Amino acid sequence: MNFLKNNKLAVVEATAAAAQTALTSDIVDMDGYESVTFVALLGDVTSGSVLGLNVEHGDESGGGDMVDTTLNATFTAGASDADSKILAVEHHKPLKRYARAVLTRTTQNAVVGGIIAILSGPRVAPVSQDATVIDHEIGIGAPSA
Repeated sequence: MNFLKNNKLAVVEATAAAAQTALTSDIVDMDGYESVTFVALLGDVTSGSVLGLNVEHGDESGGGDMVDTTLNATFTAGASDADSKILAVEHHKPLKRYARAVLTRTTQNAVVGGIIAILSGPRVAPVSQDATVIDHEIGIGAPSA
């Protein structure tokens, strides 16, 4: 099973400079998919920073009715142990059509390299990639020398 034929990728939050503010991703339409995994790419995280990645969902495409799902990956950074790491949360078989991620950064600064959404379990494959994916290729076997 090919990953790129069966999973839709999208950048849902851009890079963010060091701060102690929350980042709210773009809304993802779950129609036709069984699951979404949000992956937050961390950069330089100051020791003592408290990070949390949670999922909100709702029925309105504009997000006016979004509520917390209580799915939450959290981490309190020690000395450099969160630098260049990831936080990930999967929302499987959602009860609502639309979802988004919220990354909280408190206590100390944290740089974020972005948040990626991976939609999986499509009803129809192969899937079309999001416009934020500028190119992709699927290869079989090793390239010849």
